[in-house]
Amino acid sequence: MAGILKFSGLLGFSSGKEKSPTRAAQRDAEKAIALCRDLLSEGGEAAGTRLASEALTLYQAFDIPSRDAFFDLLASNFAPSREAILRAAEAYRKDPNWPNLHHLGFAVESPRQELFRRLNMVPGGTHALVQMRADLLRRIAGNADWEPIGADLYHLFTSWFNRGFLVLQRIDWHTPAVILEKLIEYEAVHQIQGWSDLRRRLEKDRRCYGFFHPALPDEPLIFIEVALTRGMSSRVQPLLDPVAPVADPSQADHAIFYSITNCQEGLRGVAFGSFLIKQVVEDLRGAFPRLRRFATVSPVPGFRKWLAANLQRLQTLPQFAKLRELAPRLEEAAWFKNDELNAELRGLLKPLCAFYLLSAKHHGEPLDSVARFHLKNGASLDRINWLGDTSSSGLERSGGLMTNYVYRLQDVEGNHERYVRDHEVASSRDVKVLAKQVIAGAKTAGISLPA
Repeated sequence: MAGILKFSGLLGFSSGKEKSPTRAAQRDAEKAIALCRDLLSEGGEAAGTRLASEALTLYQAFDIPSRDAFFDLLASNFAPSREAILRAAEAYRKDPNWPNLHHLGFAVESPRQELFRRLNMVPGGTHALVQMRADLLRRIAGNADWEPIGADLYHLFTSWFNRGFLVLQRIDWHTPAVILEKLIEYEAVHQIQGWSDLRRRLEKDRRCYGFFHPALPDEPLIFIEVALTRGMSSRVQPLLDPVAPVADPSQADHAIFYSITNCQEGLRGVAFGSFLIKQVVEDLRGAFPRLRRFATVSPVPGFRKWLAANLQRLQTLPQFAKLRELAPRLEEAAWFKNDELNAELRGLLKPLCAFYLLSAKHHGEPLDSVARFHLKNGASLDRINWLGDTSSSGLERSGGLMTNYVYRLQDVEGNHERYVRDHEVASSRDVKVLAKQVIAGAKTAGISLPA
């Protein structure tokens, strides 16, 4: 679920407007907005398709200042009419019948939504709008006036990309090259080092699946990579080794989901349904009846950031006092090769990671993005693995820690419902015991813990 991370630096985009648009950028934006107005007023399909194509072609050629100016005008020129909303609301207040409710709903809807629907009519329109939202999200920080644009696109995408439209496809070495190239390009959890690395990930003891939308046949929405293994995997490096021997998949008893990549930044936050992984599980069970457990080996991408933000408070807990001395050692490239340091940090970081995953929240949900994804899909947090990922990114983001989330089909639906209703984190007793070390220490010391 780390796929989103790779987009923020693409093409030199940064967040926030740097300066007011130039005259040339303003002229470009006004030309595109004029085409959009004509598109909304045009009743004929042929003329509408031509206008939509011209508007999107012009937008796609914009540089950053022109896009900024375009978003400014899109926000101000296509907002719903306050007067129309008030008239419709008053009519409904006086007579709350269905026609008045319909008129109120029509008045409240932003004209931008109809504009986006018409832009979507042209070939490639859906992909262009997804890219437009990606552009917007990269630049929206500090630009509150643009938020209604993002909200309108999000509203439409939740309908256009609902689970019923998604198609699950297995990816193998015979999949068209255009899709295989996208897998290499989009893989953001564990980067693919060229075609030989990709081929190993598609061998008979591996499975790869993509979820596609009919409007984007060559643009995957999500990739899921699976290793068929004997026993639970606690480390990811053996699964990524391009020269690892190929095992007999018929002897596997575990399916390990080791990489799940969201490919489209413009669809950030759009829920594709809660049981995508369940579809993959069902496909694997049909092909390999000996499989008895389905689990992930997952990163904890927010742990180091959370640890750094709360270090002062955490190191006041008696059993974590050594964090003051040892936490800076995490910046050393090969700290984990020092046996004494390794053992000391293990005793400190595993309980803190358990506490982070169970108790660190934002708006009631777990702070960790990977945890949110799997818990929402109905998984249970089963284990925390020390030095599960010793890559540079694994050490930098997670302190080398990885987790196993387990998908038990009989529990998936119940876990999902409890998470959606109460944000309940389903977890094993072992993880809870680790987290209680932190809670007990805080209680003894009379210290409040970070949320």
